[in-house]
Amino acid sequence: MHEQEPWVSVDEVTKHLGVAKDTIYRWIEAKSLPAHRVGRLWKFKLSQVDAWVEAGHAAEGAPSAKGGDR
Repeated sequence: MHEQEPWVSVDEVTKHLGVAKDTIYRWIEAKSLPAHRVGRLWKFKLSQVDAWVEAGHAAEGAPSAKGGDR
């Protein structure tokens, strides 16, 4: 029997990936970052997040990367 992977918080994912919380929420909404709502909180499995990043989803056509902020 192997230990089940724990669910982690937005804070832990931001530290793991080295990005801002706003980026995580934007990725959930616009790019289907694998996340699950538990009450009012978002929870993640780091293995799913890593697979999503490795598949290139974090880099695909970042809408705010070009064009400035106005």
